[in-house]
Amino acid sequence: MDITIDLAKKLIFEQFPQWSHLEINAVKNSGHDNRTFHLGDDLTIRLPSGKKYEPQIQKEAKWLPVLAQHLSLSITAPVAKGKPTPEYPLAWSINRWLVGETVTHTNVDLQKFAIELARFLKELEAINAENGPQSGAHNFYRGGDLSVYTAEFEQALTQLPAGPQRNHYQDIWTTALATKWEKKPVWVHGDIAVGNLLVNDGHLSGVIDFGILGTGDPACDLVIAWTFFDSKSRKAFKEEMGLDDTTWQRGKGWALWKALITPDDAVSKKVLVDMLATD
Repeated sequence: MDITIDLAKKLIFEQFPQWSHLEINAVKNSGHDNRTFHLGDDLTIRLPSGKKYEPQIQKEAKWLPVLAQHLSLSITAPVAKGKPTPEYPLAWSINRWLVGETVTHTNVDLQKFAIELARFLKELEAINAENGPQSGAHNFYRGGDLSVYTAEFEQALTQLPAGPQRNHYQDIWTTALATKWEKKPVWVHGDIAVGNLLVNDGHLSGVIDFGILGTGDPACDLVIAWTFFDSKSRKAFKEEMGLDDTTWQRGKGWALWKALITPDDAVSKKVLVDMLATD
């Protein structure tokens, strides 16, 4: 689907004329599931890139205002929901723009940031999830059973040469699948990645892109321990999270699966190296 600035302008002009005078520009880093545009200085336009991502719009509109009441950091704040049109046949949204830099290894102290992120996740997990959306196809099973990706994992593993490294990855996967989350479902963001974490003055200040929000096993939100943190900050993150070792091992399985199915990505290469360590 070709999602352009001209399309965004047309949608705003037709459905939200009160904002049609505002300048529209593409954001610096737009995600895969959605195309995002600045709408003036304080708003963003979020347009799903395909039909399978459209449910994220309704889910965010329903649940993010609820979650925001219980979180100490800023999160995506829906302002309005756009309707499908012949030119763009999907629901879309307008949200508040959150000020902040995308986290990098140079704009934070990794260990302090790891603790701040863990505290945010614990706040999220503490919110009553009884009526929240259960893990499923709508959020690509984040919060659900990692075994749904066994076929993908096994296919990716066959691309590696036989030997100790491949055997080690198989052991990690087997360990990850050996246990399940036995407690009540908790809220999961589903995509705790550097592109969705904002910092100001060296501290975590906001979390965005809750499109694959759901409830279930929090292990999927631990992936950043391997995609971004080093050994020391990973340890700080683990200790602050305070989760049992089986949940940590399932998180490791999530990270390994994603790395193996995207082996050419620089982050994936880091994960595959870090997986050879004991933590």
